[in-house]
Amino acid sequence: MGLTAEPDSVSSRLHAAIARAIGANGGWLPFDRYMALALYAPGLGYYARAEQPFGRWPGASDFVTAPELTPLFGQALARQLAQALAACDTDMVVEFGAGSGALAETVLEAIAPAALRHYAIVELSAALRARQTARLARFGDRVRWLDRLPDALTAVVIGNEVLDAMPVQLLVFDGGTWRERGVVVAGDGRFGWHDRPTALRPPHDAEFPPGSVTELHAQAEAFVATVARTLRRGAAFFIDYGFPAAEYYHPQRVGGTLMCHRGHQADSDPLSDVGRKDITAHVDFSGIALAAQDAGADVVGYTSQARFLINCGLLEAMQRAEPAGRAAAHPLIAEHEMGELFKVIGLAKECRFEPLGFAAGDRTHRL
Repeated sequence: MGLTAEPDSVSSRLHAAIARAIGANGGWLPFDRYMALALYAPGLGYYARAEQPFGRWPGASDFVTAPELTPLFGQALARQLAQALAACDTDMVVEFGAGSGALAETVLEAIAPAALRHYAIVELSAALRARQTARLARFGDRVRWLDRLPDALTAVVIGNEVLDAMPVQLLVFDGGTWRERGVVVAGDGRFGWHDRPTALRPPHDAEFPPGSVTELHAQAEAFVATVARTLRRGAAFFIDYGFPAAEYYHPQRVGGTLMCHRGHQADSDPLSDVGRKDITAHVDFSGIALAAQDAGADVVGYTSQARFLINCGLLEAMQRAEPAGRAAAHPLIAEHEMGELFKVIGLAKECRFEPLGFAAGDRTHRL
């Protein structure tokens, strides 16, 4: 269980808002609804608050994403985006969850205006949108913000560390039955866990040992399906940490993948310091692939971030960079850092091409 926040703080107000939501739902809130409020409650949730959570240094930020680590990440990705823009006969990129705007800035610098006339950002956080607006002002009307996806879209879509922040349901196995884990308010006002019977089951057959906890990704899969249905012609690339289903739901992964991040440190308690830290879960890429295919898109590649970036010319760019630039880019491809844990999945609809990011090392057969 987690402690309540200090009086009059944003966290305290968020705690109170979640407690009211729990009461209005009969005293128990499914974890996905708790996570949605903790991250996205207007003006209070982690991604809706004024402080910037992205950056390189502990104390000034909670975690670093690849675009903040080095512009070489965005430059390599831009090569893939440029190929997809040409193949799909479009001049528009749509980015979901643009964070600080670092990736958008690098891509807009790397791809000529004649090939990339329109860069649209879908951003739920008003605070982050304000930062993006300031950072990208020099690109003028090439950049615009969308409150939601249009009904039809011809574009290349990108999402870096977007799927992992989408709310998940939690399941717990007692050795005989599965139960859904939710959040309650204890007598002392703290949040606590409570499990209820459910018909939900993991999507992959495995011999789960008693005490296993795992996640379901209904919201991320619904999101990807919506993107696939909305695309009339185009491609999409999602970069995130995760596994195919056989690895995700492996019996040895008894504790699931749910994790919190604050001050460049990780913990496994999402019920404490609500609103003050990120809550994430690894991505089930098999589920993402099936959702996209069911919605009419083709899976055109799946591989590690390291292999994807190397295919897109990162090693050559590192050789041209100064020593500090090479050192900053190394975690992107190091197996013990981001290189293997992060994966890239590519989707396409009504346009045929062989994405250069998957030219070698494609693992689609593992999905």
